[in-house]
Parts: sequence; structure tokens; C-alpha cells
Amino acid sequence: MLLRVESLVTVFNTDQGLLRAVDGVSFAMRTGSTLGLVGESGCGKSATALSIMRLIPPISGRIAGGRIWFDGIDVLGLNEADMRRIRGNRISMIFQEPMTSLNPVYPVGDQIGEMFRVHRKMKRADALESAVEAMRSVGIPDPEQRVREYPHQMSGGMRQRVMIAMAMACEPELIIADEPTTALDTTIQAQILSLMNELKTRKSTALLLITHDLGVVSEMADEVIVMYAGRVFESARVESLFDDPLHPYTVGLLNSVPGLGRTGKLEAIPGTVPGYFELPNGCKFSDRCPDVFEPCPKAEPVLYTHGENHRLVRCYKYDPEWS
Repeated sequence: MLLRVESLVTVFNTDQGLLRAVDGVSFAMRTGSTLGLVGESGCGKSATALSIMRLIPPISGRIAGGRIWFDGIDVLGLNEADMRRIRGNRISMIFQEPMTSLNPVYPVGDQIGEMFRVHRKMKRADALESAVEAMRSVGIPDPEQRVREYPHQMSGGMRQRVMIAMAMACEPELIIADEPTTALDTTIQAQILSLMNELKTRKSTALLLITHDLGVVSEMADEVIVMYAGRVFESARVESLFDDPLHPYTVGLLNSVPGLGRTGKLEAIPGTVPGYFELPNGCKFSDRCPDVFEPCPKAEPVLYTHGENHRLVRCYKYDPEWS
């Protein structure tokens, strides 16, 4: 197993107290696989990604529990120097907004080249040549010219390609893509997703795809995890989840996307995601759930195993005592 996350808990300090942004999340990934991590904004997807990368700001938050194993290495047991040797080299991340992730005062070629200088110990001239090849591999035209440009001189799609070039530079075993197409128009989104799929297949790279877009997940992922309020609510093979969603929240998400819902018409999920300090007792989705019944408001359900494929679902409908 390439990546194994066990009972991960990540907390942040707030004026109201300790916020559990990631609350007991577990999953595993194999080499070359794609896992989609989906849910509404604020459900803990990005915090999960930053935890794996060990990028939680120590002033405001920390990993409070659980384990993260990468290729047999205890990630949380590494010192910072050893973690830096993995980060960007064996595990890379594509962040949500390239304009804020790229340094505005350095040419993009220098920023890509830094990956080769740090992790491959190349001289600057050699690193720049490798940056040109990296830009060419992600479909950036005239890379010899573009390598000297600054982020503000490039379109959103080109900046995102630069981010992908940086992530792929050292041929990592795992790429974490956090909403990689959110700021792009539909045509560019399709190009970027196709590019990521092509590079992933060519290099046998595992991809952790974090998104709120279930349409993207249906095209890209092998398995999918649905998160809500920092918890895993459902986990399944992508075909199983789209053909037969189990959790009422998953059903709601699918019904809100054109062409994916089982009802044939768009339906919004009632209400909004409550603040972390306003979550209901019992099931955290109980105040928005159309199927709520007797046990739901009383105690939080565990993850139940359901069906021959051992799908996981956090809902009392699949508790043998109540079903």
C-alpha cells in the first residue's frame, strides 16, 4: 500500500475553542490509483491534504491524532529535514489557486527549476533546461520563451500547467491535487484533467483528487470518499457509489449535479453546512437529512460495512439493529 491514513485528527485553535477540522479520517491508496475526496466547502478535504503533506501551520493548528504511512514510512514520525526530502520529491501537491501559490517575483522557470536544484542537486543552468522539458511535457507552447515569464504574464490555464509541471518535476509516487480546475473555464478544465490523467498513466503516479465536483470524480477516480463535517460519510468504488449511493448526503450531492442524480431533476440539499460549533448532536447531517429517524439525533453512527463489496457508510439505515 502506497499511502495509508488511519484515524487522522487535525485540529485548529479558534476564539470559540478547538476545532476538529479532520475527525477520524481513514483511507488507503495503491500505486497508480486515483482516489476522489469530495464534499461541500469546509468539510475537511483540504485540511486532510495539508495534514498528509505536514503543512498545517503550527501557530494555528496541529495533527492531534492518528497515523499517516507513506510507502512504509511513518510520516508523522519524521523530523522536518526528512519530511522536506519527501515533500515535492516523492509526494507533490497542486494547490487550488496558482496565482497565490506561485511566487510573483520569480520567473516560472526558476520556480520549476528549484525542484530540480533541491531534490536532484542540479546546477542552475541544468535545472532551467529540465524546467523547459517539464513545461513541454505539460503542453505549454514555446517553453524556451515561457520559462522566462512571470506568473502574471500567463493565463490561468497556463499557470495551472506550470503548477502541474512543478508537481511532476521529480516524478513523485503521489500527487495531491486540491481543486485543480476550480478557477478555470470548462474547456481548460477538460484539458487540465486530460493532461493529469495522461501523466498519471504514463508515470504510474497515484492521484489524490480533492474536489467538490462529482462530475470530475466520475471521470477520473477509481474510488471515492464522501466527507461531511470532517468525517468520512461514505467510501466506495466510484461505479458503485454513482450507481447506488447509500448515504442520504451522497444522494443529495448526486441529485444536485446535472446528469448524475437518479431522479432526473436537480434537487438542492436542504439547509446549509452548520458551523463546527453548531453541529447537531448525533448524526452531523441529521438537521438536513430527509431520512432522519429515531436514533439519528441521539448518538453519532459509526461507519458500517455494507454489501458484498464491503462499502463503508455512516448511517443508521445500515445498522443491523435498525435496518
